[in-house]
Amino acid sequence: MILTTASQMKQLDQRTMEEFGLSGPVLMENAARGAVQVIQSLYPRARSIAVFCGKGNNGGDGLAMARYFQALGLKVKIVLSGQKSGLKGDAALQSQLTDKLMIPLTEIDEESKFPALRQEISQFDLLVDALLGTGLENEVQGLFRNLILLMNELPIPKISIDIPSGLSSDSGQPLGFCVQADLTITFGLPKVGQILFPGCRFVGRLFVVDLGIPSSFYPVPIERVELLESGILAPLLPKRDPEGHKGSYGHVLVLAGSKGKTGAAAMTCLGALRAGAGLVTLGIPESLNPIMEIKLTEAMTEPLPEGEPGSLGPEALSKIQSLCEGKKALAIGPGLSASSGTTALVKALLGQTRDLPMVIDADGLNALADHPETLKTLAGRAIITPHPGEMSRLSKQSVKEIQADRINTARAFSRKYGIVVVLKGARTVIADPEGPVYLNPVAHSVLASGGTGDVLTGLILGFLAQGSSPIEAACLGVFLHGQAGALLAQERGGQGILASELLEKIPGLISKKGYWDCAETESIPLIREIFL
Repeated sequence: MILTTASQMKQLDQRTMEEFGLSGPVLMENAARGAVQVIQSLYPRARSIAVFCGKGNNGGDGLAMARYFQALGLKVKIVLSGQKSGLKGDAALQSQLTDKLMIPLTEIDEESKFPALRQEISQFDLLVDALLGTGLENEVQGLFRNLILLMNELPIPKISIDIPSGLSSDSGQPLGFCVQADLTITFGLPKVGQILFPGCRFVGRLFVVDLGIPSSFYPVPIERVELLESGILAPLLPKRDPEGHKGSYGHVLVLAGSKGKTGAAAMTCLGALRAGAGLVTLGIPESLNPIMEIKLTEAMTEPLPEGEPGSLGPEALSKIQSLCEGKKALAIGPGLSASSGTTALVKALLGQTRDLPMVIDADGLNALADHPETLKTLAGRAIITPHPGEMSRLSKQSVKEIQADRINTARAFSRKYGIVVVLKGARTVIADPEGPVYLNPVAHSVLASGGTGDVLTGLILGFLAQGSSPIEAACLGVFLHGQAGALLAQERGGQGILASELLEKIPGLISKKGYWDCAETESIPLIREIFL
């Protein structure tokens, strides 16, 4: 599912009117009719609806909806922010139509009208928020602020039209004050800010109503943000040949683990196997090999020379280079240690891996913090999987700056170095240097425990082993990782889930009958719900 920014949606509307010939009033009627249909289906017992309208096109949508509500025999009240004389364009036309139907309307142009308004609308079944649309850029003030506060204070279901008033459609940040909606009905395509945190907390349930915009007008891939869905990913799953053997599905090398952090190495290896890799070899500091022989029965181990006790150093470089021969992919970093010897090894190795696809995580990334330019030598074949702290060290931005603009942070870094960036967190961001940015729909605290990131690294590695491209492997790994967490949370609650338990869910999700059969076709529903 493609997501849009405010400017992209504005361009889509303009092109649809200018090039396709659908007028503004027609688009507004399509929006209103679809929104009313959603409300009817979800609130069939509602008998009275107060529609809060602004002066722009969002308010015009609300005015058009008021006509449809009246036609259904519902009691309707329009609450207009300001005076009707301030309405322009399509909104003014809609106001003329509601006047002809004598739909009750109250102009709220001064504070003194609020007490009577509160008393009146407190008796309504539903409140429709059509005050402010997706073009909002400045902080909400004045009458709009007070109308938003009034709606939020009333214990009545609130339905926002296109976007909750006061919410940035690009960043998902409230611009001062924001309607806390129970349901948001957006038009054309979902907006980025409705999916990101904290915006999704204000949206409630999210429905998308098609307006008739041709898909050929959608943003080109390199400008897109897309929400990962099983139907999109289904064709990317590696095919399994009935005559295949362990060599058919790739042999990978994992460089991970140090004293006290052998669990990270184990989780990565098992993640690769659960994703379908045929063979996994773990390169481990030689003093830790005995414990890994016990921990891992399905993976092979290679004891490597140590620098500092319990961690790898440059002494291991030549043997690692030999181990890379014949491998389909490499993972480096989980639990590897931050010792100076390990850092030197990582820098030396990454410059000599030729064409080997790889996933770099954790201490592998920390080793590059002072020399991120090394990543340019890996363009087209590397995936990095930083959490915000690791991204901060790589990009020299603060965590606060990164979290405030996760999409553009990941996109810029990906394009600068030519690598796939998986910026972990709620709504993990996956940036393709030559294509879209993808968002994972899952955001659950069940994944906020030690080892889950190592499982993700292993899953991505496992898909690389089977021939997936870096962006395909990243998307498949992130999506399945999130779905496994969501499934566990559904079954057992959101606390106390172990990283190892995620591994148990992966094969079932990959092979689940019907799970991958919902690929989008040319026949896309006119109204659909986005499940987050």
